[in-house]
Amino acid sequence: MSGGARTPLLTVEHLSMRFGGLVAVDDVGFTAYDREITAVIGPNGAGKTTLFNCLTGFYKPTAGRLALARGGGTFLLERMPAHLIARRAGVARTFQNIRLFAGMSVLENLIVAQHNRLQAASGWSIKGMFGLPSYRAAEREALEKAKAWLERIRLTRRADEPAGDLPYGDQRRLEIARAMCTDPVLLCLDEPAAGLNPRESSELAELLQDIRDSARIGVLLIEHDMSVVMRISDHVVVLDYGRKIADGPPDAVRDDPAVIKAYLGEDDEDELPPEVAADLGVGTAEGRP
Repeated sequence: MSGGARTPLLTVEHLSMRFGGLVAVDDVGFTAYDREITAVIGPNGAGKTTLFNCLTGFYKPTAGRLALARGGGTFLLERMPAHLIARRAGVARTFQNIRLFAGMSVLENLIVAQHNRLQAASGWSIKGMFGLPSYRAAEREALEKAKAWLERIRLTRRADEPAGDLPYGDQRRLEIARAMCTDPVLLCLDEPAAGLNPRESSELAELLQDIRDSARIGVLLIEHDMSVVMRISDHVVVLDYGRKIADGPPDAVRDDPAVIKAYLGEDDEDELPPEVAADLGVGTAEGRP
C-alpha cells in the first residue's frame, strides 16, 4: 500500500440481512479503502458470505447503505440490479467454489469475461457481423488483455487447454484473472486460498499484492487462512454471529481478546493450543504479546 491519505472506496453503513427470524448480518458498518486489501474474517456462520452476497447483488439487504465511490460519483449498490453492480459500478467477484467455464479453453475464459465491452463494440452484432474496423480493434484489445493476464498468472503455455483440466491452484488464479479482465475498481474474493497448499497460498498472496499495487484497485476478501490474511491485508474486519466485533490493522485485530475468543471459544486468560496459536499468529497465554 502506498503512503499518503487513504481514499474510501466502499462505505458500508448499518447493513442488516434477515431471513425470516434469522439475522445473518446485524447492523454492520465499515469502510474499505482504495488501493488496499481489506479482509473480512470470522468463524463459520459469522455472516461473511451473506455480506458479500449483499454487496454483489445476490441479496437485497433488509436495511443499510452500500456506497461505492467511482469516477467522482457514488453508486448505491443496495439499489442496483446485480448485473449493473458488475458492469457500471465495477465490482467483480469470485466464489468459494470455483465457477470457471470448464469446457472452454483457458484463453476463452478470459475473453468471455470481456463480453460486455465486445458486445458494445459490435454494435449489438451488426459491426461484428461485418467485421468493421472498430470491432476488430476491440477484439485485438480483448485478446491482448487476456494474453497479458495469462502471462501474469504463468498459464500462457496452457492457453488452449480446457480450463477444467488445470490443477486446482491454477484454476484459482485463472478465476481471479478472469475477474480482473472486467477492469473492476473493487475485487471481491470469497475464500481464494481454500483448498490451496502452502506454496499455492504463498503464490496467491503475491498475486493479490501485485493486483493491489499494479492495478491500483481495492481488494475485499473473505478468508480463513490467517497466514494469508496477516501477510497481505492492510485492514481487517471481524464478524461474529452477524455483528462486527473488530475493525482495524492486522496486528491490532490479531491480538484483540474478542477476536481470539470468537475464533477459539476461549477466554482471553486461557492458554491457546500451540497449533491454533501458530495459525492465528499469536503466542500462548504466557507468551502472548
